[in-house]
Amino acid sequence: MPNCTHLDQIKPVTPNTDGCEECLKMGDSWVHLRMCLICGHVGCCDSSKNKHATKHYHATAHPIMKSAEPGEDWRWCYIDQEIV
Repeated sequence: MPNCTHLDQIKPVTPNTDGCEECLKMGDSWVHLRMCLICGHVGCCDSSKNKHATKHYHATAHPIMKSAEPGEDWRWCYIDQEIV
C-alpha cells in the first residue's frame, strides 16, 4: 500500500499536448511521455535527454504524474519517491 499523502491533489486533467510540450517547442525528441496529474502538462521522462517531466515537478511542485505511454497504467509521486 502506498504511503503517499498527495493523492488528494490529483485533478481530472487531459493532456495539454500530444507530445512533450518543451521538446515540441524546441524541435527535439523524447523517449517516453509523462503527464502531470495536477495540470495536464506533458513532459519527457528521465530516460530522455531533457527530462522535462521532472523539470516540471521542480518548477511547479506538482507531485504526481502518470505514464502517458499506451498500455501503461502507473503513477509516480515525486515527493514520496514511490509508485502510487
